[in-house]
Amino acid sequence: MSLSASHQENRTNQRRVAFATIIGTTVEWYDFFIYATAAGLVFSQLFFEPAGSQLGLLISFASVGISFLFRPLGAFLAGHYGDKIGRRAMLVLTLSLMGAATVLIGVLPTYETAGMIAPVLLLLLRILQGISAGGEWGGAVLMAVEHAPEGHRGRAGANPQIGVPLGMLLASGMMALMTGVISPGEAFLEWGWRIPFLVSFVLIIIGYYVRKAVDESPVFEEIAEHNAQTKVPIVELFKKHWPLVVIAALVFAGNNAAGYMTTGGFFQAYTTDPEGPIGLERTDVLLAVAAGAAMWLAMTLVSGALADKIGRVRTYQLGFVILILSFFPVFALVNSGSLVMLYLAFIIFAVGLGLTYGPQAALYSELFPASVRFSGVSISYAIGAIVGGAFAPMIATALVQATGGTNAVAIYLLVVALISLTAVSLIRDRKDIDLSFTNQAEQEVGALIFDKRRAVDATTGASSEK
Repeated sequence: MSLSASHQENRTNQRRVAFATIIGTTVEWYDFFIYATAAGLVFSQLFFEPAGSQLGLLISFASVGISFLFRPLGAFLAGHYGDKIGRRAMLVLTLSLMGAATVLIGVLPTYETAGMIAPVLLLLLRILQGISAGGEWGGAVLMAVEHAPEGHRGRAGANPQIGVPLGMLLASGMMALMTGVISPGEAFLEWGWRIPFLVSFVLIIIGYYVRKAVDESPVFEEIAEHNAQTKVPIVELFKKHWPLVVIAALVFAGNNAAGYMTTGGFFQAYTTDPEGPIGLERTDVLLAVAAGAAMWLAMTLVSGALADKIGRVRTYQLGFVILILSFFPVFALVNSGSLVMLYLAFIIFAVGLGLTYGPQAALYSELFPASVRFSGVSISYAIGAIVGGAFAPMIATALVQATGGTNAVAIYLLVVALISLTAVSLIRDRKDIDLSFTNQAEQEVGALIFDKRRAVDATTGASSEK
């Protein structure tokens, strides 16, 4: 094969990988966010009605958070087998599990028709969604980043990242369609909310076949060729690299807590509550959320390119500063009661969210050695999601109910974001370090600025004792 033909084949494969990771993560997160959106709008009435309106809403948001507690289980399982049998197999499995759980939610009986069995089944299916989400992200980002050429990992890693705002955009758009056009009013409560869950079946079929067509990660193929799979990757990870897991999890916490104000349904519930201070229409709010998701998507792509230019850590630091400065203005705009100001609030909010999400795939992938990389990125992500977003909507709702306003929510988000800014500042930027298995020894050292072992210059490959 000629050099030009080989180059063209590599380009074609990279485009295929990019498409597969975008489609797959979009479908996964559409499923995940459909639940969160429905939790903020209807589940308190349909599944937790005996608890009353306020407590029912808190329980509904708690059901969103419960799934996060099972993300580490998904991360442990997918990380273990992803490091042993391959990235692609885990991507197909997690996608299938998420889709099955989502479609089944769409056919569940409500409390009115089935009693207590209805919320129990709902929680069990939400747990399955959590297990799937815990394993999904690590495999998707490694497929994207490990296939990417040097100098383009930030942009390649942003591809699976945009699956989150794309999933949010689809989820909000589908719910807006149901509440505003097809089944407004009581029809939405009776049957309209089910349609977005059932639509997932078609999306899952598409995502399944797209992912099956993608080549395995070249790094994993190298590991398999050397028969060098780690026997128990998780044990190795926590034995040698537990500080990295803790720091990486804290980096994600700030973005996740802030992001779940919209993706977790808090803003939707707060702004549409007929007994609350704002009382906007569901469809109007969902369209505003969709506009914010579109900006989040754009800024995620921008931040991926920026991470290749100025580094992962600096991009993160810029994003967290913008996010921190936006909290109080965003809540002031939301509380104005104006729909135009709500659009502006979500768009401003999305700038910081995108800048602190786009670089994550490349940063995480460059933190961990090849043999435990799937476990490392998956578990760090899952723990960060628990610390940050798991119960953020419930905490925010409880703070509003306790204080009568949103200042306490802004302070809560501010504290979590400051912790994440501090955590990312402790990471040594290893932009474009060799990710291959043959460079495992170099990947083992120097990932944190306080690491006293030999640090590796990612640009020149030179090393020095610290």
